[in-house]
Amino acid sequence: MELLEQRILKDGKVKEGNILKVDSFLNHQIDIALMNEMGREFFRLFRGEAITKIVTIEASGIAIAAIAAQYFHVPIVFAKKAKSKNIDGDVYTSVIRSYTHGNDYTAMLEKKFLTPQDRILILDDFLATGKAQLGLLDIARQAGAAVAGIGIAIEKGFQGGGDKLREAGYNLHSLAVIDRMDPEGIVFRHI
Repeated sequence: MELLEQRILKDGKVKEGNILKVDSFLNHQIDIALMNEMGREFFRLFRGEAITKIVTIEASGIAIAAIAAQYFHVPIVFAKKAKSKNIDGDVYTSVIRSYTHGNDYTAMLEKKFLTPQDRILILDDFLATGKAQLGLLDIARQAGAAVAGIGIAIEKGFQGGGDKLREAGYNLHSLAVIDRMDPEGIVFRHI
């Protein structure tokens, strides 16, 4: 998606450790007009998949999922990263290693919100090694839900997660795939 690529080039900052900071428009401060175009593009890519729910992980995936859900006319369900008093019931869980934070967390999703009747679209802001997506795929498997597709705003293609998911047969579409990045610049891959 050229609009997103241009915004990454304009406002993204490459940090040490293969970190791309896009907090001025995607995951801290949010450019709603850009997010709306991204939601529209996810709908174009997955509209024929009979999606019943969009699934993501808190926190950065929620905005993307909420905007896209308007086009699909389906609810979003997000896995929580921390146990809280408002989780009341049985939950699906999956331990996920965060690339950005360098730690493990347990993603939780209440069983009443994901069932074998669901056909889901997993959406998230980033894909690096694919651990978050694998965690959500594990939760979908536990629920017996069908995974119709995976949509990613920014994929760091050089870290291999997207390639592994595609090789495993998942219908994965990323709006911007970065082939190489360093403080001198960013090179995109067009799949």
